[in-house]
Amino acid sequence: MIPSEPLDDLNELQLQMLTLDAWLSGPRGRYIVRREQQWMDATVPDLFGFRAVQLGTRMLDGLRENRIPHRAYLTQGLAASHPLDTTPLSPPDCVANFLELPFESQSLDLIVMPHVLEFSEDPHQLLREVERVLMPEGRVIITGFNPMSAWGLHHGLFKRWGKIWPDGCQPLHISRLKDWLKLLSFEPELGRFGCYRLPFASEKKLERMDFMEKAGDRWWPVCGAVYFVCAVKRVRGMRLVGPAFKQKRLSVKNLKPAASQQLINQKPDDGHTPCS
Repeated sequence: MIPSEPLDDLNELQLQMLTLDAWLSGPRGRYIVRREQQWMDATVPDLFGFRAVQLGTRMLDGLRENRIPHRAYLTQGLAASHPLDTTPLSPPDCVANFLELPFESQSLDLIVMPHVLEFSEDPHQLLREVERVLMPEGRVIITGFNPMSAWGLHHGLFKRWGKIWPDGCQPLHISRLKDWLKLLSFEPELGRFGCYRLPFASEKKLERMDFMEKAGDRWWPVCGAVYFVCAVKRVRGMRLVGPAFKQKRLSVKNLKPAASQQLINQKPDDGHTPCS
């Protein structure tokens, strides 16, 4: 367990994360959690190392199928002790500010972030912290809500009558996320979209839309309600070479003639003196 001090007062960001946990406990949230959990369980078994950390909600366990020996769960507040949290969950291993992760530089091999960037005050700074604590060739797994989907369209048009995303959620476009990852020397290794059903609030209606999963995956794959990205941190190496010494140019005075001076001054064999 990583030692830490619990945060006494819940700030706005922690309340938003608690709202996310409550939303994930509903029909829409359970539908998304099931899909994302399948992605996680299929991806993390092949990721190896010594230390892995999951940030954010515990409604989705991204490390349960991973074989890394040292694993920890980080939150920004003791969600299990708050009355809004209705799901019994084990307490986190560490409570900290995600913008200042309590880990040494290049000390982690895997970081899982399920729906963390949408609720961050500074998502770019959060990614910089992730880049700092990850070892070279370390991996980060990110899941997020896709604003370019039927869910995002419904949220933008009808949020006055009924919001789709949790309160305080600011979905991040996948193209912007890729640009930030590229600036931080991350290389996307795996990516998927999913959850193509319409955003019904009833679980029965969501089950009736099961046929849209295969249709959406084939005909409109980028319009899924959520996206899944696995990126690897690349560190470009360098090749040390010796100093490039310049070769000295030969001056005209140091050039020797092709014929020797003795051959020029040598007398001919017929006895005649050479012409002056």
